[in-house]
Amino acid sequence: MAPVRLLHLVDRWTTRGGAYRYLRDVVAGLRGAGHEVYVAAGECDLTPDPGLRLVRGLESRVGAALDLDTVAAEARPDLVHVHTVLNPAALEWAAARTAVMTVQDHRWFCPTRGKWTLDGRVCGEPMARGTCAPCFDDTAYFHEVYALTEARLAAVRRMWVTTLSRYMARELEAAGVGSGRLVVIPPALPAAASGPAPGIGHVALMGRLNEAKGVRDAVTAWRRSGTDLPLMAAGTGPLRGWLESQGVAVTGWLDRPELAGFLARARALLLTPRWQEPFGMAGLEALSAGVPVVAWHSGGIAEWHPGPLLAWGDVNGVAATLRATLGGGTVPDQLRAGLRERFGAPALVARLLQVYRSALGATIDPLERPRR
Repeated sequence: MAPVRLLHLVDRWTTRGGAYRYLRDVVAGLRGAGHEVYVAAGECDLTPDPGLRLVRGLESRVGAALDLDTVAAEARPDLVHVHTVLNPAALEWAAARTAVMTVQDHRWFCPTRGKWTLDGRVCGEPMARGTCAPCFDDTAYFHEVYALTEARLAAVRRMWVTTLSRYMARELEAAGVGSGRLVVIPPALPAAASGPAPGIGHVALMGRLNEAKGVRDAVTAWRRSGTDLPLMAAGTGPLRGWLESQGVAVTGWLDRPELAGFLARARALLLTPRWQEPFGMAGLEALSAGVPVVAWHSGGIAEWHPGPLLAWGDVNGVAATLRATLGGGTVPDQLRAGLRERFGAPALVARLLQVYRSALGATIDPLERPRR
C-alpha cells in the first residue's frame, strides 16, 4: 500500500490499559510500514510523541465543543482512525470524513454496564429503550446516557468499523452497524516473554480492578481453592482498596517489561469478568507467556482460550480448576507458538492496512469479515 497520512483520535495518550497499548502498537506498526501518523489526544500522561497534538474535548464523554480542524489542517490526513473517543461531537466530525472506528468495548452501543444487567444477568438483547431502562435506578440519568449512546452509535454506523472479536462484531451488527464495513482485527501480543520463572510464584489478576472485571469473584475462588500461593493484581481501579483489605498485593499499572516479570512469576491467571468481555487481552498475554488461564465463558474469551471454559458465574468451578491447575497445569510450547503467530503485530498491521484500503475505495477481502 502506498504511504498514507493518518490522524488517530484518542481520549488519552497513555499505556494504562489494553486499549491504549493497542493504539501504541498500531502507531508503531504503521510508522514502521512507512506511513505518516499523527495522534490527537485530549489528555497525555506520557512523554509526548512527536506526532501528538493535544485537543481539549477529546477526553470528554459528553458532547463538549472541540477544535479538530486545526490539527487536521496540519496533518492533512487521507484517513481518520478513531479509538477510545466518546464525545459525540468528535465522532460526528470523524464520520463526516473518510474514517475508521475501532470499537474496543460496549460503550458505543450499550448505555449501561457492558451487556451485564443491573440484576446480575448476561444481556443478549440489542440496545433499545425498553430493554435498557431497567438497568438504571435514575430515570433522568437513563434518558441522558441513552441519548449520548444513541448519538455515538449514529456516528459509528457511518464509519468503517474494526473490533476485537467475532462476539463484538455480532453485537455491533445487532446494533445496526453494517457487516459490509465491519472487520474483526484482534489486538497484537507484545514481544515474546521467556516463560514462567522458577520459585514459589503467585496467582495473578491483571487489568482494571472494578466490579465488571469480576475481581470479587476471583478473590472468592482463590480463597476456596485452598492454595497457599498469594493473589497479586497488576492494575488499579475503584476496588483496589477492597482488594488490599483482603490481603491481595496490588502493584498498580505496570509497563511492559515490569508486566513480563509479573507474569514470569505467576502460576495461573484468574479471568472471571461479570460483563461480557470484548476480548480478554490480559488472558491472552498470560497464556502466551506460559501462564495457565482459569476463566469462565464471557464474550470473546472463547476465541483465543483453548478451553475448557467454565460456565459464567461458576465461582466454585473456578476454585476447583485453579486447584487442579496449580497441581501441575502447564501451557504447551506449541500452543504458545500458535498464539504468537496468530496474534502477532505484523498480522494486526496487515489487516488494518487492508481496512484502510477499503475505506479509501478498494474492496475488502470477504474472508476478513466477521464470521457468525
